[in-house]
Amino acid sequence: MIKTLTNRWFIAIMGTLLQLVLGTVYAWSYFQKPIIIAYGWSNVQTMWIFSLSILFLGLSAALGGIILPKYGPKKLASIGALLYGLGYLLSAYAMQINSLALFYIGFGGIGGMGLGLGYVTPVATVSKWFPDKKGFVTGMVVMGFGLGALFMSKLIAPTLIRLTEGNMIHVFFYIALVVLAIGVPAGLCMQNPPNNFSPEGFVVADLNIDQKDEKAQFTLYKSLISIKFLGMWFMFFLNISAGIIFIGLQSPMIQDLFKSHDKSMSTEALAMAGGSLIAISALFNGVGRFFWGGLSDKIGQIEVFRWILGSQIVAFLFLINTTNPWIFGSLVCYVLLCYGGGFGAMPSYILEVFKARHMPIIYGVILTAWSFGGIVGPQMAAFIRDFYATSPEMIGPRTYMAGIVLLSFGFLISLRLSNAPITPKS
Repeated sequence: MIKTLTNRWFIAIMGTLLQLVLGTVYAWSYFQKPIIIAYGWSNVQTMWIFSLSILFLGLSAALGGIILPKYGPKKLASIGALLYGLGYLLSAYAMQINSLALFYIGFGGIGGMGLGLGYVTPVATVSKWFPDKKGFVTGMVVMGFGLGALFMSKLIAPTLIRLTEGNMIHVFFYIALVVLAIGVPAGLCMQNPPNNFSPEGFVVADLNIDQKDEKAQFTLYKSLISIKFLGMWFMFFLNISAGIIFIGLQSPMIQDLFKSHDKSMSTEALAMAGGSLIAISALFNGVGRFFWGGLSDKIGQIEVFRWILGSQIVAFLFLINTTNPWIFGSLVCYVLLCYGGGFGAMPSYILEVFKARHMPIIYGVILTAWSFGGIVGPQMAAFIRDFYATSPEMIGPRTYMAGIVLLSFGFLISLRLSNAPITPKS
């Protein structure tokens, strides 16, 4: 038993490390402004690179959940890391030939598919090893994804920009090497527990049920079309749409606020301020997954989602009238604490409602909410930013009002949901 318990913690750590590598995508706002300046693309055009990566992340996560029982976590996780690294390589070449379309394909399509396959695998796999600590450990694993932006914005990207003298082509090329060197070995460490694995006497049913079983497939279908699943999906989607606004644009937003307060700030100082917010908010994003995920074990998952959505409405109301960059940064950090919390609580919520049998598939499908949230939130914010380019004082308030609408719908849906398990009729 000691060896088995040691192995499961090793797998959890490797899963967290893989998520850390994949989570570097959340530092996109660090590159948004430099790429716009270098290539002359609009906010909307450039933001589509990030939006497409999140779109394909969710879609490929759904596919990954379906094929995970067939191919196993080791293959899927390592292929995911490989594709994500390839996405950076193609992006570097896209910048070299000044091709926005290839950038969309490389970072958005191929990189996004790698993110999805790599993301869903460790979460679904580690949850099987820890049925006794499902909220705690899935929160820990997805915390790695939230912290990825911290390492990218404060360590990897600044170091590479300094070494390459700001050559974004070389920066993306070297990031690809980092992703491949760390992500692929971490993915190769993923494996399922033995049948009927029961840690410390915790009684667990067989977690490796044959997905071809007709009754299981029928039950799965009923689960996916249930009102409860749809409610969970929309609640998740709305929370993601609101929070991901800042992941895509927080750096330019805070730079604008600092510039309005001190017009003498240099471009380098503004970039440093943007990078610092990305790093600090990434820490909150990561800790939020761990904190809210662990709290969901104690007070219940839907109760956590109600706190997450309701408290963010208040934060967005304060943001409407905020012009101080320090207050803005503090509120953004809280929003991302809650944004990450949704990802920390959702895996255990699915386990609570649908049980372990269909966890990989249902979790993969619900991550399509991330796909659409990754389009709605950033594109809405980028559109507002371009539309009010001549009236910059209107950009923030209009963006935050839109976020309040999204969160309010999510909160209302949460009031209709519960933690009770679903039992579809067969």
